[in-house]
Amino acid sequence: MTILAAGLIGLCAGAVAFYWTGGPARNASAQACAAARTVAGSLMPLARGELAAFKVTEAPMIAPNLAFKAPDGRELRLADFRGRTVLLNLWATWCAPCRHEMPALDRLQQTLGGGTFEVVAVNIDTRNPERAATWLTENGIRHMANYSDHSARIFQDLKAAGRAFGMPTTLLIDANGCELGFLAGPAEWASEDALRLIRTALGT
Repeated sequence: MTILAAGLIGLCAGAVAFYWTGGPARNASAQACAAARTVAGSLMPLARGELAAFKVTEAPMIAPNLAFKAPDGRELRLADFRGRTVLLNLWATWCAPCRHEMPALDRLQQTLGGGTFEVVAVNIDTRNPERAATWLTENGIRHMANYSDHSARIFQDLKAAGRAFGMPTTLLIDANGCELGFLAGPAEWASEDALRLIRTALGT
């Protein structure tokens, strides 16, 4: 199935196996994310309203160390963002729901972005790599960095991990790299519901 086809199929947020197959690696991941369980618990009653589709991770684990590129072309890994809570969002210019939610993500970054939080929106257009930068400029998206993976491998990696069912795909990851929750499909990320949930994840 192509990435484009994956973006057009119906979104699903059903229960799936995620990231780990068991054994010592799973145990180590669970121990590293012990504190995240409490935070995740505090998020559960906040997954409502504009974020009703947000699925809180009941047993947080370390998220996959996904690879993508910085605006200047440097290779980055998700682990490079340790110390900051990250809202990781995969988007593409061909994806209408993705385009629709980008202004809200930009406002979220404007409101809460800084040393402890960042919206990391990764563009996965596989053709015309310059299209994303042009679209962001033309639509007044000024506060988010233009991260990218023009191979779209990041989507496949999340799909294999059970977290990418279509586009857009969004994960909330704490400062220790532990997944707190995910959302399949678009959301109003600048809403009071979203701000309340993110601030709770940040402990503010």
